[in-house]
Amino acid sequence: MKEIIALQERLTLMEQELKTLTDKVTELELSLKELDDFKLEIKGLKVFLGRVHPEFKAQFPDIIKKL
Repeated sequence: MKEIIALQERLTLMEQELKTLTDKVTELELSLKELDDFKLEIKGLKVFLGRVHPEFKAQFPDIIKKL
């Protein structure tokens, strides 16, 4: 009987851990999507700046090195 209770407790703990992990994965997925959106916006800004200010293309690698 004690073994059954111990197994039930372990199962309950594992279910709680699984729920916690699922919540964290969902949170990470949202953060990753935001990062992907930022990357796309930055690429758009780089293209725009490169067209409006052609010297930007030459200066950008130096700017990144300094950062």
